[in-house]
Amino acid sequence: MTTESGSRTPGPGPKPEWLKKRLPEAAALRSMESLLRKRGLHTVCESALCPNLGECFGKGTATFLIMGDVCTRDCGFCGVTSSAPGALDGDEPAQVADAVARLGLRHVVITSVTRDDLPDGGAGHYVATLRAVRAAAPAASVEVLVPDFGGDPVCIAAVLAERPEVFNHNLETVPRLYPTVRPQAVYERSLAVLRQASSHVPDVVVKTGIMVGLGEQPQEVRQLLDDVRASGADMVTIGQYLRPSSCHLPVVEYVHPDVFAQYAAWGEAMGLQMHSAPFVRSSFHAGESFDQVRLRDTGGAAG
Repeated sequence: MTTESGSRTPGPGPKPEWLKKRLPEAAALRSMESLLRKRGLHTVCESALCPNLGECFGKGTATFLIMGDVCTRDCGFCGVTSSAPGALDGDEPAQVADAVARLGLRHVVITSVTRDDLPDGGAGHYVATLRAVRAAAPAASVEVLVPDFGGDPVCIAAVLAERPEVFNHNLETVPRLYPTVRPQAVYERSLAVLRQASSHVPDVVVKTGIMVGLGEQPQEVRQLLDDVRASGADMVTIGQYLRPSSCHLPVVEYVHPDVFAQYAAWGEAMGLQMHSAPFVRSSFHAGESFDQVRLRDTGGAAG
């Protein structure tokens, strides 16, 4: 990493013990990958090089990545390819729904690349996929992790009208780091997405997430949590940023688990449902996280 004066500063060094994972079972990976490839489907687990891929695939769960695996934005942290994407696949909603049914999923997570090339940002494709999944697996709860749709409230409302149980839009980092980490995004625009979701459907769980280890300061994280609470959102995930390749932003710091615990305590004191630990990602244990919020909101009675 280079400072403003041009001098080199040391990176965080080797990964600490708390960031080392056991290798996944090859058989579990092959089985899930085979199902996905047969249907021409993508997962964010693979495209974003998620460190939890082996654990999730081993459990027969995945976060479906719709609208292709090429993004129109070029975020400094993301392992998804950035280029000119192809046309939408009209069969994709049905293929996702069929995979959900075959896997017998109890909680389905659907996300996408950002498609700034489409007039509606892909909102209509989300709607079609949600409807197909509902028809194929009516007992499953559905979580969407959406882009900002350029801040268009009509597009956001179209997805919310399908009443996903969880509506997730990630802030990703503190506002000071947006020019480096998310140069084509706007912090206030993403907060506005959360505000609209919180006010649109009273019983939807509104969720967001960030990465740490990019150079943010603890008080900046605390202010972000204040902003999230003020938006009306319910849940925050915080995990360690891990560099997908040498072409991506370097890791500034491997954040100690005690700091993650402190962030969780701050958010919980504000009334947020927190999932804060090094390997936490937006969709990791998403079904269990939704169950926790539902139990909290029903006073501990499952339903």
